[in-house]
Amino acid sequence: MRVIKTAAIVALMSGCAIATMDVRPASAFSFADFIRAGRKKPGSAEQTQPAQPLPGMGAMIDPQQNMATRPLPKVTGPKYYTYKAEALRRIATDKLLDPVVTGSVRNGALPPMLRMPLADARQFLPKINVRATGDVAKAVEAHYGARMDYIWIGAEGVNAKAKAAIAVLADAAKVGLDPQDYAVSVPADSFDRGDMIAREKELLQFEIALSAATLTYAQDTVRGRIDPNKISGYHDFRRKTVDLTSLLDKLSASADVATLLNDQNPKSAQFAALSVELEKLRTETGAEQRVEIAPGTLLKPGESNPELANIIAGIRLKGSETLKAEHAAVLAAYQGTPEYTPELVSLVEAFQKENGLKADGVVGQASVRILTGGDSVANKINKLEIAMEQARWLPDRLGDRYVFINQPAFTATYADQGAEQFSMRVVVGSKTNQTYFFQDEIQTVEVNPYWGVPQSIIVNEMLPKLRSDPNYLDRMGYQVEIGGRPVPSASVNWNGSTASIAVRQPPSSDNALGELKILFPNAHAIYMHDTPSKSFFKRDNRALSHGCVRLADPRRMAAAVLGTSVEDVGKEIADGRNKALQVPVKVPVYVAYFTAWPNKDGVVEYFNDVYERDMYMNRAFDATRGARRAEG
Repeated sequence: MRVIKTAAIVALMSGCAIATMDVRPASAFSFADFIRAGRKKPGSAEQTQPAQPLPGMGAMIDPQQNMATRPLPKVTGPKYYTYKAEALRRIATDKLLDPVVTGSVRNGALPPMLRMPLADARQFLPKINVRATGDVAKAVEAHYGARMDYIWIGAEGVNAKAKAAIAVLADAAKVGLDPQDYAVSVPADSFDRGDMIAREKELLQFEIALSAATLTYAQDTVRGRIDPNKISGYHDFRRKTVDLTSLLDKLSASADVATLLNDQNPKSAQFAALSVELEKLRTETGAEQRVEIAPGTLLKPGESNPELANIIAGIRLKGSETLKAEHAAVLAAYQGTPEYTPELVSLVEAFQKENGLKADGVVGQASVRILTGGDSVANKINKLEIAMEQARWLPDRLGDRYVFINQPAFTATYADQGAEQFSMRVVVGSKTNQTYFFQDEIQTVEVNPYWGVPQSIIVNEMLPKLRSDPNYLDRMGYQVEIGGRPVPSASVNWNGSTASIAVRQPPSSDNALGELKILFPNAHAIYMHDTPSKSFFKRDNRALSHGCVRLADPRRMAAAVLGTSVEDVGKEIADGRNKALQVPVKVPVYVAYFTAWPNKDGVVEYFNDVYERDMYMNRAFDATRGARRAEG
């Protein structure tokens, strides 16, 4: 037996089985062993003994006892937060004075025209007022506290290195950042030579400000402006660290600061594609060709709806030339009437098929989105900026071999040698049972799995039934344990706490997890799995699960991560035993949320914000801008 990760037992909100964290042979329990911590396995004498009352439960009851005497409890999931951006503080320049330098007043006593520029400029440090985040401020203080030289200024004023850095900061929008976050007041080339003290103060202010700005930019490019874990409990990332002190030393020594700063951005092909798309959209001119279809439009075959005219106009605008040629007679004959005739249904079905939608002739949210041209240019730019920010939370490169699940796209993609090998439809969590946003590593494929029912489902969905019908779980073939002891469902006091009650569904043709599950141990008990509910994959909106990711072709994904064939996976399933198959080499998996993301050809696609997370990202951007613009 090998327990992969026990910390996940506390994560009962996701709607996925905690059992996924403990993979072992068929004779072992998956969920309950976490709770009983090594008690006897099924098949032991303990299983055949009559269940007894357990301390603290009052657990065994008279089946006739009234079960509905207490209010029903409710298990709720993670929350979204009011984003609190990191406040700025003043860089403690008054602590950077060198006693030897400040003790000299000879240069300061000279007439202005005879002063040696910057020779005693450090004496003005206490008057410098530059604000930055805590990490940036510490790095600036460390650098100038240990060195006497300057990076960005010289006797002649602002140097070439500074101008190169300023050019990079001014172009921050190209990489999805806000140039105003790094704006610095640049001293003019012309100045009053009769007031060199004012000039030195201005240059010193610029020196400290540009160092803070370049470090802020570098940190933002590496890890993003937004701390994902402050957005919601659904975000789970270890935020990247940036050695800012070392970076400032490198900027000081570098002959090419522009390249050094630009190199801090992610280097993945996906990020590059997002950057190209962003630049293209920002240079687009002219009015967009769009049709308007009333929000909430739902048109089914045989119905009549005045929005039909706009729907056909959308097909004329967005349909391919091939489609329009094949249906030229129908398009030519249509006179804007509201009746949705069979000929028009066939036209709509062809358009849906061409755009990867379910070709059922029903015009709903997904069809309307494509017919109206999807997002406006402004909305696309916003989605790209959010996507580029979120891409910084991921590794610099995704890797040569990985699985990428994009929740808004409802797809899971397997990549090998850095290239997509296949992609499949998935079902993700509903809006009330959202799938998390995080990364991990695939370790195990479990065939013929048990489903350990999480507390959220026991409490929210099963308990109301059990209080009126205690035999419910027995009748449905579920196994129940209290403190590790198997007991009949009917003998449990479902009016008490369910904290020590474990429920699981044995392997079967109607098991909620289907034939297999693919495990990447995490604190949220999220995993990929098969499902008996195959019809869900035909839907356009597939936010339907309790939080885990259901795969349209689980055998293919299992074979890919195991490095074997689909046939071999089928043989393991046909064996009928619950078995854990170890992945030879762990595979990175990104359970991601991008409403803009490039496909395998590098073309950026846009998706509906199914959980409204972009809204929370925009709020976080606003809070960050507010904190960075706040006066000290």
